[in-house]
Amino acid sequence: MHWLNVPIIGAMLMSGWEIYNASPLFGFTFPPALTLGGWLGGAIAWHLAVMWALVANGLLYLLWGLCSGHFRHDFLPVTPRSLLVDIKLALTLRLEHRLGRYNTVQKALYLLVLLCGLVLVLSGLSIWKPVQLSYLVMVFGGFDRARYVHFFAMAGIGLFIIVHMAMVIMVPSTLLPMITGSAKPNAKRGRQEINHD
Repeated sequence: MHWLNVPIIGAMLMSGWEIYNASPLFGFTFPPALTLGGWLGGAIAWHLAVMWALVANGLLYLLWGLCSGHFRHDFLPVTPRSLLVDIKLALTLRLEHRLGRYNTVQKALYLLVLLCGLVLVLSGLSIWKPVQLSYLVMVFGGFDRARYVHFFAMAGIGLFIIVHMAMVIMVPSTLLPMITGSAKPNAKRGRQEINHD
């Protein structure tokens, strides 16, 4: 599911940028070389087609995460205190990374990107079918605001991807487990785990 998201998110971003370019929200547009679809109609066709793959992959991931206990075991708990401690350690480049175990910053970011994904899909549906899903459009404060919500949720996922890739570059030992889907415990012994709670 992780690797299926690479082409799916890539196609969603690129087709979304082409759609954005047809009616920009801000004073910039995306370079045509980074867009997909060639024109507004083509971009919408790509966006809607790939959206179904994104939703199916996301639902399977949510189902697996809930049934397997992955969310409960790997993403929780996240307390404000432990998050502040880990952010301070990360900013001073002293945050340890243990293969197969998420620190509080990682837990918070994964939960945040899941929330961004949910908001992205719901705001996208409200933009796609504003009459049929008028109640959803109202949740986002109207059609125009839903476009802004959609843009910022997309930007949040894009930022997550950039941070995700930067962390892999900074901690290259995570690359192989990312590819294979399994991680062996950290070989460093004798180091006690920091308890933030």
